[in-house]
Amino acid sequence: MPLVALAVAALAFGFEQLVQWKYGPMGIIAFLALSIGLKARNTAISGLGAVILVMLLAQTG
Repeated sequence: MPLVALAVAALAFGFEQLVQWKYGPMGIIAFLALSIGLKARNTAISGLGAVILVMLLAQTG
């Protein structure tokens, strides 16, 4: 169980670094809003983070 949690944490950290490298500070803000909203079960915050991420993805695509 601790090994799985460690692997998930490493993947989350890697994804966060990838978002920061590719999309800059706005990507980190969006990723944090999405993850905090999901953990808190707050649809407004998670929706805001998801919308920002989609806008960043559509801009570079």
